[in-house]
Amino acid sequence: MTNQEILNQFGPREAMEYDVVVVGAGPAGLSCAIRLKQLAAEKGKDISVVVLEKGAEPGAHILSGAVLDPIALNELFPDWKALGAPLNQPVTDEAMLFLSETSGYRTPNFLLPKCSQNHGNYIISLGALTRWLATQAESLGVEIFPGFAAAEILYNESGAVRGVATGNLGVGKDGEPGENFQIGMELLAKYTVFAEGSRGHLGRQLIERYKLDEGCDPQSYGIGIKELWEVDPARHEPGLVVHTAGWPMNDSTYGGSFLYHMEDNKIALGFITGLNYANPYLSPFEEFQRWKTHPNIRYYLEGEDKGLKPAKRLAYGARAITAGGMMSLPKTVFPGGALVGCDAGFLNVSRIKGSHTAMKSGMLAAQAAYDAVAAGRQHDELAAYPEAFEQSWLYVELNKSRNFKAWFKYGLTVGSLMNGFEQFGLGGHMPWTIRRDKPDYAYLKPASECTPIVYPKPDGKLTFDRLSSVYISSANHEENQPAHLTLKDASVPVTINLKKYAGPEERYCPAGVYEFMKNDDGTDRLQINAANCVHCKTCDIKDPTQNIVWVTPEGGGGPNYAGM
Repeated sequence: MTNQEILNQFGPREAMEYDVVVVGAGPAGLSCAIRLKQLAAEKGKDISVVVLEKGAEPGAHILSGAVLDPIALNELFPDWKALGAPLNQPVTDEAMLFLSETSGYRTPNFLLPKCSQNHGNYIISLGALTRWLATQAESLGVEIFPGFAAAEILYNESGAVRGVATGNLGVGKDGEPGENFQIGMELLAKYTVFAEGSRGHLGRQLIERYKLDEGCDPQSYGIGIKELWEVDPARHEPGLVVHTAGWPMNDSTYGGSFLYHMEDNKIALGFITGLNYANPYLSPFEEFQRWKTHPNIRYYLEGEDKGLKPAKRLAYGARAITAGGMMSLPKTVFPGGALVGCDAGFLNVSRIKGSHTAMKSGMLAAQAAYDAVAAGRQHDELAAYPEAFEQSWLYVELNKSRNFKAWFKYGLTVGSLMNGFEQFGLGGHMPWTIRRDKPDYAYLKPASECTPIVYPKPDGKLTFDRLSSVYISSANHEENQPAHLTLKDASVPVTINLKKYAGPEERYCPAGVYEFMKNDDGTDRLQINAANCVHCKTCDIKDPTQNIVWVTPEGGGGPNYAGM
């Protein structure tokens, strides 16, 4: 049954009305909700705010390195230390390494540009911070509905957003309502703020419907793959931040890594691959595994031969990041709502940080929404939000790094040199802007023009396969539900992607969702293992034919990134 047929049979849906509905309980969405309640309290007013979260709890789907610049948190909660915010490990030292296959060169710290310096920042679990923010929000009167995925945008007669509807529960794989079927509900608002994170399902629709990206560079993304390890205290340096560039990426492929020493002998390490790579044989997951074998990295994860306690991999996850920066930032408002955080693309890729920028964008949107509600307005454009952004420190910061990703289209060497000159020599004040003209999927070359990459088999100690990795991501979905990884044309994966690009779905997915199988008659077919999905959105971004569309599964499904 189609959704409309379900509505005709089981509707109408229950509706709840609020002043502001926020979609997504991440740093941006929660900061927006918190600031709305703070403003109301300061003015002696009341404003109703609800936050929808598709994860089983706030923080379940949050994944980041993460090193946090506390600038936005200082503004939101000046007394965050007294309130018990989980910022426990300040940065104590940092290193920027350029790797060859067997060695590494460390850039002297005095040559690091300001965007690469981390003094005053904290190594954190962003999931833990998100859960703390959710607690603060609820204490202020914000309603949070975890396990409820916003699946549909609702519009009024004039075409303005009037809210969202949550997905139906208990629909079987055949599309028919089952015995435990529950129809979704409508959350109606004067303004709806979308804070879904990178490549948001509804944000993507809004950008297309209202042409919010008109005149912008095509958005650019990366996939970040992360593991959390517990290591011997002898190999742990609390507060050390390490970033690397170079191997295993070649000069024409954008990528880099992080290795952050958290508290309690834990190290967060990960690898980011720009999704504008050209070789369809490249696998971001395998590149990450290979990176861990570099002498400068494996040093921290091995040592049994020296009598050290064996390191243990605790968790795994993957998530796309919106990395286009200022020149790809769409218009952030439309009739009835706004985009905040990575749903819009506020990450500062030069700093490899997006949490403080996401929080600030949510706070700016909150001020505009509060003023509009207080003035008796609804369903119009919150023009004060982008205006405030242009007057904020967030605009200044992003403007300084507007060329960072674009320089790398000339290769790693040129990109590194020009970024060093722009950020260190000019302090981010380059007099011209470098533009990009192609989306990431358009860079993929036919397999016939590329060399296959042979990756070593995992050893199960330092390097691992996808399925064992997905297992420790705690990914879980109700099995008997329609696949949330949909195809516009079911024939395209075999007739185009496999034939022309050697089936890149099998390699760009970090969770083993896509497999090309043989039918009994010897023909090929694409099998979609939707239960493995960690909601990274890479397939939605990198599919060369843009035939895969990621839609929201039932609420509560997906990974559970405890401690990440």
